[in-house]
Amino acid sequence: MLKKIAWCLAGTWFAWAAIAQESPHGKTSPAVQPPPGAPAEPAKTADEKPVVTHHKITVAGKTLAYTATTGRFAIKNDQGHTEAQMFYVAYTLDGAGGKRPLTFAFNGGPGSSTIWLHMGCFGPKRVKMQPNGFMPPPPFQLEDNQDTILDKTDLVFIDAIGTGFSRATTPELGKKFWTVKGDIAAFGEFIRLYLQQNSRWTSPIYLAGESYGTTRAAGLSNFLADHGIALNGITLISTVLNFQTIGFATGNDIPFVLYLPTYAMTAAYYHKLAPELEKDLPALRREVEKWASTEYLAALQQGDALSGPARQAVIDRLARYTGLSKSFIEKNNLRVDLDHFDAELLRDEGKTVGRLDARFTGVNENGTEQSPEYDPTAAAIRPPYTAVFGDYVKQELGYQSDSQYYVLGGGIGKWDFEVTGWSGFADTSRALRQAFAKNPFLQVFVAEGLYDAATPYFAAEYTLNHMGLTPAAHKNIMRDQFAAGHMVYLDNDCMRQLKRDVDALYDRTAPK
Repeated sequence: MLKKIAWCLAGTWFAWAAIAQESPHGKTSPAVQPPPGAPAEPAKTADEKPVVTHHKITVAGKTLAYTATTGRFAIKNDQGHTEAQMFYVAYTLDGAGGKRPLTFAFNGGPGSSTIWLHMGCFGPKRVKMQPNGFMPPPPFQLEDNQDTILDKTDLVFIDAIGTGFSRATTPELGKKFWTVKGDIAAFGEFIRLYLQQNSRWTSPIYLAGESYGTTRAAGLSNFLADHGIALNGITLISTVLNFQTIGFATGNDIPFVLYLPTYAMTAAYYHKLAPELEKDLPALRREVEKWASTEYLAALQQGDALSGPARQAVIDRLARYTGLSKSFIEKNNLRVDLDHFDAELLRDEGKTVGRLDARFTGVNENGTEQSPEYDPTAAAIRPPYTAVFGDYVKQELGYQSDSQYYVLGGGIGKWDFEVTGWSGFADTSRALRQAFAKNPFLQVFVAEGLYDAATPYFAAEYTLNHMGLTPAAHKNIMRDQFAAGHMVYLDNDCMRQLKRDVDALYDRTAPK
C-alpha cells in the first residue's frame, strides 16, 4: 500500500523534537579517523559553482527582467564532508533588492523531482500542453508562463536528494535522506545555506509544496521555526499531511469515507450517475460529503454487525453516488478502494481511470484486471515535461550535465516513512499545528483538485479540521477547489484561478 502511495504523490511523520544540528560551514577541523573496518567518510569536495544567466519575459504587458541561477548546494556533515548535492534553479527579479519575497518550492513523491511546479506552474517558462492539460502531439514545446508568480516573489525550485540532478555522495548515505526526518533536515539545511549565501535573511519567506511536498512543507514549517526561520506563508497543492486519510487498509475505514466525494465527482464526469445528480455538481458534493461523514461512516463502524435492510440501504446509496453496480459494492463489503474503483468504473468501455487526474483514461491489456496497469495521467504528462526540461536546462539555463535527470523514481531507494504513534500512519499535521502556535502571522493557502484521487480533497479537509487548531489559526487557512486533478495547474483555466489565489496570499502576507 505504501509503495502505491509513494509513487503517486507528489506520508509522513510530525516534526521531531530533537532537531539536527547545523553544519559548521566555513570552519576547518581535522577529519575524524574512522575505526578499522568502518566505511570511509565521503571526501571533502569543492562546492559546485552555479551557472548564472539573464532573461526577459512579458507577462500581462509588463516586461520582467530576471536572473536564473542553476547549480547544486553541498549538504555537509559536522566534519565538513559533503554527503549530498541538492540541485536547484533560482529566479530573482532584477533590480528588486534582497528584501523581496522569496519562495522555496518542491514536489513530492517521495521520489519526484520538482519539474512539475517548476515547468508547469510557478516558473517563468512552462511546458506547452493542450488547454485542458492533456498531452499535445510531439515534438513538445516551451512557452512563456503568463501565470508565473515571479511578479510577486523570487523563486527557488529544489530537487530532493535522489531526484532530478540531486545526488547522495554514496548509496549508503542516501538512506540518511530517504526518510521523513532526513528529508526535512536536508531541505532545512538547503534553505539555511541559500539564505546565508545570498544574504536573504530579511526577505519574507514562503514555502510551496505539492503532494508529498505538502507533507514536507508541514514538517519544515516547524523545523524552520525551531531554527529561527519564521515563514510568512505556505502554499499547499494536493495536500496529504496524515496518511491515515488515504491509506486503504483493513481496519482503517476513514479513506473509504473520504474518497467517496471524489468517486462521485469522477462518476459524474463520465455521466455514470442519474441526471438529477449531475446537473448541479456543487450540490452533489455537499450531499455526498454529508452522507459519507454521517450515515456511511456510522455504517462502516458497525462492521460485520451491519446486515439486512440497513446494509442494503448503504449499498443502494453507494451505487447511486459511484456509478458502480450494487453486486460489485456488495462483493467488496461496502468498501471500494481506489484501485478497484479506477478499474471498474469504465470497464464496460474497456478503459481505466487516472489516479492523479480522473479526467485521464487508460487501457488494461486484460479486461478482467482489478486495478489499472499504469496511471494514464503520468503517462500523458511525463514525456512532454522530460523532453522540454532536458532541452531548457542545457540551452537556456546553461547547465551542463550528462547525468540522468530523475523525473519520477529511479534515483532513490526504499523510503522510510518513520511511522510512530498509535495510528500506524505517517503524519506531519502536528508539525504544522506547532508552527501555527509559534508564529501567529503564518498563513496557508490550500489548493484542492476535485478529480485528484491521489490526495482527495475531502481527506485534506478532514485533516485540517482535526489538527486541534485555534479559531485564529483556522482563519489563517484559505482554501479553493479546482475542476482538475492532482496537478491543478495543468488545465489553463485552473492555472489562472490558482494564480489569483496565490497572488492573494502574497498580497495579504508580504510587507508593503
